[in-house]
Amino acid sequence: MSSSDIFIGETIGTAILIALGGGVCAAVTLKASKARNAGWLAIAFGWGFAVMTAVYVSGPLSGAHLNPAVTVALAIKDGGWANVPTYLGGQLLGAMIGATLVWLAYYGQFQAHLTDKEIVGGPGAQTTSAKAVEAQEQGAGPVLGVFSTGPEIRNVVQNLATEIIGTVVLILAVLTQGLNDNGNGLGTLGGLITALVVVAVGLSLGGPTGYAINPARDLGPRIVHALLPLPNKGGSDWSYAWIPVVGPLIGGAIGAGIYNLAFA
Repeated sequence: MSSSDIFIGETIGTAILIALGGGVCAAVTLKASKARNAGWLAIAFGWGFAVMTAVYVSGPLSGAHLNPAVTVALAIKDGGWANVPTYLGGQLLGAMIGATLVWLAYYGQFQAHLTDKEIVGGPGAQTTSAKAVEAQEQGAGPVLGVFSTGPEIRNVVQNLATEIIGTVVLILAVLTQGLNDNGNGLGTLGGLITALVVVAVGLSLGGPTGYAINPARDLGPRIVHALLPLPNKGGSDWSYAWIPVVGPLIGGAIGAGIYNLAFA
């Protein structure tokens, strides 16, 4: 694979991943969305299908890493670091593009949601309502969850451990079941297996932090949230932002280490 193929494939694939994954979060969260309040099952399966679609689209070009943790794990597994910056650049750019597409697709819903006093607070709001209280959480705006993850309980050790554990499970599944014949990315059957593992991680381990398990998936959309002209959008919670970046990278390295010790 050439550097241009890798960059283009990762950009397109990660954009699709975030457009569909962030899209299901928007569908469940925002006012005037037909899927509002569909719940955690919809989000977990939506992200799984997002992974599957993105893998099948980008696999022929780049091997469909779509995740810096996967890229780092494969580099540790094989010792090949030359293309890592290209993968990471495409993934971050794609994640930002995907988040922007979510905003465009749900533009009217964002406007309605972020001008509702019950959600953003202000004169006349029922400040005891759950949504108003949620909107006033320190550091996180009322629609940040459409773009990025956040913890239900803020505990650095627990939050970091949750992201590490979830990513280790993902990486072990990718390395043992998901790779294509060349071993440099996800194969056709591997894409389906990985998608189902993402659903499993979301259902079983996603409750505490929202299961980023992918640094680009969290950081790129968080940057877009900070830049978009959303009314009353609140903060982007940068004090937490390092956890869904560092945790998955540590998890990727641990997963690759376990694989090399136990399976290689």
